[in-house]
Amino acid sequence: MSLEFLWYIPNTVEPGHRGDDTTSGWGSIEYSTDLARSAEGHGWSGALLGTGWGRPDTFTVATALAARTTTFKPLIAIRPGYWHPANFASAAATLDQLSRGRVLVNIVSGLDNPAAYGDTNIEPPQRYARTQEFLHLVRRLWTEEDVTFHGEHFQVTGSTVAPRPYPTGGRTHPTLYFGGASPAAERVSAAEADVQLFWGEPLDGIAERVDRLKTLSEQVGRRHKPLEFGLRITTLVRDTTEEAWHAAEEKVAKMASAAGETTWTGNRRTAVGQQRLFDLAQRGEVLDTCLYTTPGKFGAGGAGTTWLVGSADDVARALHGYRKLGITHFVLSDTPYKQEIGRIGDQLLPLLRDSAP
Repeated sequence: MSLEFLWYIPNTVEPGHRGDDTTSGWGSIEYSTDLARSAEGHGWSGALLGTGWGRPDTFTVATALAARTTTFKPLIAIRPGYWHPANFASAAATLDQLSRGRVLVNIVSGLDNPAAYGDTNIEPPQRYARTQEFLHLVRRLWTEEDVTFHGEHFQVTGSTVAPRPYPTGGRTHPTLYFGGASPAAERVSAAEADVQLFWGEPLDGIAERVDRLKTLSEQVGRRHKPLEFGLRITTLVRDTTEEAWHAAEEKVAKMASAAGETTWTGNRRTAVGQQRLFDLAQRGEVLDTCLYTTPGKFGAGGAGTTWLVGSADDVARALHGYRKLGITHFVLSDTPYKQEIGRIGDQLLPLLRDSAP
């Protein structure tokens, strides 16, 4: 099974995201293109593009970046409450054709600011049921003709998407990524996602979830190829172990003194997966070999809650541990984004590609 190594572009107009000290250019096509081309030049397959109300529209940014790069794959984060599945299936298939098969999709069910764009479906059970319908219908629209579907949340009659997604390497449509740690979210992944994305939990937690999702796939009667697994995590890499930990402690100290002045997390505080990460600090400051849990104590959230810290060799060994559990998709990042695209791409990615798990 091939490996996918993606970076992260926050896609925001505000500086300071996760402590990035770049002060100008955020939200401009020039700056976003610079990040995408840097990712392309330093060995990354592409990048996850952040989404949220108040940020630039993620799909529009992805389209612009696809036009300005040659191999860069945008992992486009989208919300079912923001898109109708038929509209999205058509837009994504068109971009996939124009980019010759470079579109990846990350479905987000978590709350954003739904009232701002007219989404009234805010209760978790309904949101996950809607997400499952969305995934099911989008996949059908990409692969079937004359689709008729009447679900609880979405309906189409006699719908055919043209053009189709770009077929390449046995791939018939863009890969569908999905994250979530609640029982309802995991059932969605088991039934309809292509890749389940995890945040940075220790190996034992990931192993438990991989096993559970494989079992769930059988229980829900999964109709697609086996579910794949991915890891979204911060990786703080320096030339030596000592330098890396010194940098990590300096960064956390700055977070502690900033008292919320920088943007580290969105509206995720009540999510099951986020709470799992916060709870890790009770087990220790460093788990496994180099998983740093302290950032979550000082405002970090999401993929910034826990960090893998060390030399390139240290972090590569830690990531190989996840590979042994079946993780094949990696979405990594650190700040400053532009600088770390090069450092981590040049120092870490060759170790991950050249060494067997």
